[in-house]
Amino acid sequence: MNIQNFTSKLLESAVDEFSKLPGIGRKTALRLVLHILNQDKEDVTHFGETIIKLRNEIKHCKSCNTISDTDTCNICSDHSRDDSLVCVVENARDVMSIENTHQFNGVYHVLGGIISPMDGIGPNDLNINNLQNKVEDGKVKELILALSTTMEGDTTNFYLFKKFRNYNVKVTTIARGVAIGDELEYADEITLGRSIVNRTLFESSI
Repeated sequence: MNIQNFTSKLLESAVDEFSKLPGIGRKTALRLVLHILNQDKEDVTHFGETIIKLRNEIKHCKSCNTISDTDTCNICSDHSRDDSLVCVVENARDVMSIENTHQFNGVYHVLGGIISPMDGIGPNDLNINNLQNKVEDGKVKELILALSTTMEGDTTNFYLFKKFRNYNVKVTTIARGVAIGDELEYADEITLGRSIVNRTLFESSI
């Protein structure tokens, strides 16, 4: 949309900011901004304050690295969870996706990404050292590699398998119920749940 199409610099600035969000083009951004202008001022103020509060106060769990309101998330602090069973995922969205299946009672480790040479992301850019510390402590009995079934996800899986295969820990991967090339957040809950339950030894999947 051209600059001259805007009747307000404030409107234009707001559209510019919304269009920076992933998957939001300028037409959608304009529609969202106009929707906000139609809301009560109190509602818009609450919306803005919520976003600012989120950005300023959000934490990452010191144990698993997922998004949390506290230093230790409610999953890691739940004593009914099996902390010897660690599910390795890419990001907090994957934690939410797996939790929605109600098929996993262990804990998580969020890498914060996956190995992607094209994007300049290597092993040193990921939260792998903390995972190694957990394994070396001897409390972890099984690592479930639950990364997306993309080339980058498979590369990261293989890297982690090689890194931990000589430790006294079982390394498994989710069953291929999740289609090749899929990300976990787009898998339906039943399929993802079954892929967790029917996980296999990583070595047998190579």
